[in-house]
Amino acid sequence: MLILAKSILALMMGFILTIILGVVLIPYLKKKKAKQTVSVFLKNKHKEKEGTPTMGGLIFMIPTSVITLFLILTEKIEYSSNLLIILFVFLGYGVLGFIDDYLIIKRNKNEGLTEIQKLFGQLLIAIIFFFIFMKTGHSPILNIHTLGIEIHMGWLYGAFLLFMLVASSNAVNITDGLDGLAAGLSLIAFLAFGLISWSSTWVTGSGDIAVFCFILVGTLLGFLFYNTYPARIFMGDTGSLALGGTLASIAILTNHEITFIIIAGVFIIETLVCIIQTGSIMYTGKKVFLMTPLHHHFEKLGWDERDIVKAFWFVGIILAMVGVLFAVWL
Repeated sequence: MLILAKSILALMMGFILTIILGVVLIPYLKKKKAKQTVSVFLKNKHKEKEGTPTMGGLIFMIPTSVITLFLILTEKIEYSSNLLIILFVFLGYGVLGFIDDYLIIKRNKNEGLTEIQKLFGQLLIAIIFFFIFMKTGHSPILNIHTLGIEIHMGWLYGAFLLFMLVASSNAVNITDGLDGLAAGLSLIAFLAFGLISWSSTWVTGSGDIAVFCFILVGTLLGFLFYNTYPARIFMGDTGSLALGGTLASIAILTNHEITFIIIAGVFIIETLVCIIQTGSIMYTGKKVFLMTPLHHHFEKLGWDERDIVKAFWFVGIILAMVGVLFAVWL
């Protein structure tokens, strides 16, 4: 019950501090002309979004980091190597995304870091993650608790972790294309992993991870106050890369890598659609979808942006419930 109380406190603190920071940061970013540049392929649909401030990931990243450090220093939660790893990934991918956003703003067009530069940064952070992961006593074992399966992967597990972190950070980044879409789906995913971590506290000692998840749920809830349609700010790569990398790292640290595939199902589908579209154009010269990622395909079909977001959230909630059931009760 103590972890539950701490989780609720963390959620409330995250929500309140994010709302307050948003009041200050959004006007500041507008003043600095940190505006979003809309893709030329979406000028007609998203014309009204042109000029909306980006780098909004700072609105939930700063409170999440400050609250986590505050709870550690006041001994409300115990410092652990797991928290160190999560914060490193969260801030590492956030800084990488911030650099990308800054270059886009400075150049005043949708050109930040090159794909190679971004991939190199993502891989570097993932490699450091794996090094700390192994040095802090973790084992290269893939656990499927529900099925009672343990797979000893050795150093192949390192390649698997690199793939998870890079793929997850890119998947959330790809999904961040409509007001509130990526933030809402991330909130749902972190809530699911918070519940999983909380329920397994006595077995794995993951209470610290549960509290961190609930801090993020609170800060993302506060961010959605500003990010739902019509968005007053976008999270940018600053937020999307940080959320994706952190989601994967929490799945790894709680030994729920397979559960991650279920809970992050919408992010994965969005990514697979892009891969299918690219492959089809390369080998057949034809498109499978009207536009990718998938949410833009539905826009081209004439769906209202708000209906697309609600539909994707609904699917995300269903998958999150299935994931929690798979991880905890089956």
